[in-house]
Formats: sequence, structure tokens, C-alpha cells
Amino acid sequence: MVAIRRGLIIVAVLLAGRCSFVSAEEGFRVGYAEQDVTPPPGLPMWGYGARHALTAQGAMQPLMARAVVIQAGEDKLAIVGTDLGRGPTSPMMEQIRETLAEQAGIKHVLISGSHSHHGPVIELTDRVGFGKGTFDKAVTYAHDLPNLLIKVILAADEAAVPAKLGISDRTDLTLNRNRHSKREPKARDPMLAVMRFDDEQGHPIAVIANFAAHPTMEDGKDLRYSPDYPGYLCAKVKDHLDAGCVFMQGAAGDMSVSPPEGHRSPQQFGELLADHVLELTAGTETTVPEKPSIAGKVDSFVFRSRINFDDPLVMLAFSAAFFPELAMNAIEEFKQGLRAELNTVVLNGNVALVGASGEFFCNHANRLKERSYVDHTLFFGYCNGHSMYFPTIEAVSEGGYGADAPVSPVEIGAGEQMINTALMNLYTLLGKMEPSATFGPKAAEAGATP
Repeated sequence: MVAIRRGLIIVAVLLAGRCSFVSAEEGFRVGYAEQDVTPPPGLPMWGYGARHALTAQGAMQPLMARAVVIQAGEDKLAIVGTDLGRGPTSPMMEQIRETLAEQAGIKHVLISGSHSHHGPVIELTDRVGFGKGTFDKAVTYAHDLPNLLIKVILAADEAAVPAKLGISDRTDLTLNRNRHSKREPKARDPMLAVMRFDDEQGHPIAVIANFAAHPTMEDGKDLRYSPDYPGYLCAKVKDHLDAGCVFMQGAAGDMSVSPPEGHRSPQQFGELLADHVLELTAGTETTVPEKPSIAGKVDSFVFRSRINFDDPLVMLAFSAAFFPELAMNAIEEFKQGLRAELNTVVLNGNVALVGASGEFFCNHANRLKERSYVDHTLFFGYCNGHSMYFPTIEAVSEGGYGADAPVSPVEIGAGEQMINTALMNLYTLLGKMEPSATFGPKAAEAGATP
């Protein structure tokens, strides 16, 4: 009787807790969910400084958050693509992580903005001069956004079923171009990668598409929310597969779209890219991972700035380039050094997922992929934050937008430091290197958290 009573108690405890924490016996499970995150009209729009404080007048298409939750062995990973310009702010990420860990045992979280320039500003805060009283709708939206993201992630977790995984990529496409460099040949990351998740019967659950190109195809003068081309990509893939589609932006800091004739609108280009995603998906074989596992590491950096944010003239310049409330929040954040976050995840021992909180130039991702000896390496930009541009050292030597200090205040070489850290993380997580207390004198000086 004692043994039976103990068993009943254990069952009751598990049911009360949603059975949310995965045991190793559960193997590999995947769930998908999506959530409309379109704000009401009246919020300042993110992306183009020339708009200043002009507010949105409506929506062309809804802005979505799309989530895949992977349960592998004893751990869980959430991968979320949003139709927003950037990843959530640091306070938002803190709230999201704490809630997901408590309610669902999700320890690893990658949330990227597609970088659409027709989304809302999410940085304004509840203080006079920082948003309150002038842009109260934006302050309210920023307060509500973490809960919307938590909601969609928990829904994906609830929907998880036994699953299979397959990954494919191609590098022969010419659908993006380097918008910065004048050196030939111009650096480019042509890779389109897909992660296909099927249920046990082979029916698609979701597809994650990873590609690098600025979503700036909509007319900047149109003051309506739009997901730009990634929204049309996801809609077409979902319609054809009857399954979820998550777009994860790559290292698009210097990557623009390169649409062929007849595909110059956001819908035409997005659906063209969707055709390639569907073709890759159709040719991708899915299998149950032999050893399901998730291992991850989060690194926080504080880099020196190339701009003196204590200088009143800097405040005036940023206010003129954008608008005062946004400038106040940015300058307050950057005064003590430019903070950046790096996430390194190894899935099933043969898939590397690296997310960074800035607009990384494409050669950062190219070099990571060249140097990581795993079967598949995907880079997610605008992930878990936004730290402005991270040009390569040689790009800084060229100068120009994206490499000069006003939009890339981070110290020169910061991107290289983060990519090197990601590489060392990968080999450490794979058991090929001993854990290191520091990542070299430069990284330690910059404030890398091991």
C-alpha cells in the first residue's frame, strides 16, 4: 500500500505541474505555435531614422511571432522568429527566460527579429522623457510583448509530439548582395538552410528557414506595419505544407535582397524564396536523432564604445537622427559600455545554432561556418537583443554606413571576439576542448562572461 500511495502522489505532482519537465526517456519531441503580435496604430515605427517620431497608421499584414520548441533528452530549446525589427530588450529577455524556466523547464531561448523596417519601436520605457506621456501606446506594447512571446512559446511546448529532424542547405542562390563593400569580389553569405521537423508518420510539423538579407523592400514612406518579404515566405510555406514556418534572419548587417526581374515586390520575392524553401524541404529526409540532446551557453559582453555617450552633442545628434525618447533609452543603455549577448547551442551533437544580438556582417557567419567542424551551423542575427552593427575589421577599414561609429559604436574587433567565443563554446560543448575561464586578454578586458 505504501508503494501504491507513493506512486499516486508522484502522478498527482506530475499532473499538477503539466508534466512540463522532460525526462530522457521522452527522446525527441517538437511543437509549433504562432501568435499575432501586431500592435495598434499610433506607435513610432522602427527601422528608418528619417521617419523620426511618425507613428503607424495601420497594418498591411499582421506581424507574427512563430515558435518551435524542441525537447531533446532532458532539455528544451525555444526558437522564435518574429516580424519585428530586433530581438527583445534585455529586461524582456530576463522576464521571458525566468517564466519559461519556471513554467516549462525551457532553459535555452533564441528569439530573433526578422529585421523588418515596418515594425514598431519596442525600446520605449515607462518614464517621462523615455516614452511615458508622449508614446504611451508604445510603452504599453513594450510591457505586453514579453507576455505574448511567452504565450506562443508555451503553446508550442504544449503542442510537442514525438518528432524527426532533417536539415538541408544550398549555397548556389544569388538572391542577396553585399550593400556595403566596394571590394571585389564582395563578401556574401548565399546559404539558405532549412530545418524540417516531422511527426512520427512523416507529416511536417514545422520548417525553420535561415537566410540573410535586409527586409527593406516595402516603401519606407508607407506608415503601416508589415512583415516585409519574410511574412510572405512563411505564409506560402505554411499554406503548401499545412505546417508552421519560422524565418530566422542571418548575418544581414551588410546583406540586401537581390531580387530577379519579376520578383521586385516583397510578396513576389518572399514567395520566390518560399519556393526554394519548399524545394529544399521536399528533398530533406527526416530521422529520429540517435542521441537527442541540447547543450548551450550564454555569454554577455560589455564592449568599449567608439562614441562618447556622455557628450551632450551626441544626445543632440541621436535625437535629430531618430527622436528624443528613443535616443534617451539608447544612450542610457550604452553609457556604461555596449552590451551584447551571444547564445551558442549544440543540438543532438551535430547541429550548431549561434545567435547574436546585433547586425553582424556576413563574413562573421561565413567564417564561423568554415571553422565549426559540425554537420550543420546556422547563424541567427538580431537574436535576444539588439546591439547595432558589428562590422568585420576589414569593413571598418572601408568605412561607410554600417561600419562607421554613428551606427556601429562598438569597439573594432568586437564581432570577431564574439565569433571566436562561439567557436570555442561549440568545441567545449562537444567535449573537444577543456572549458576555459577566460577567452583571451582582449575578451576579458571587454567583459566577456564565461
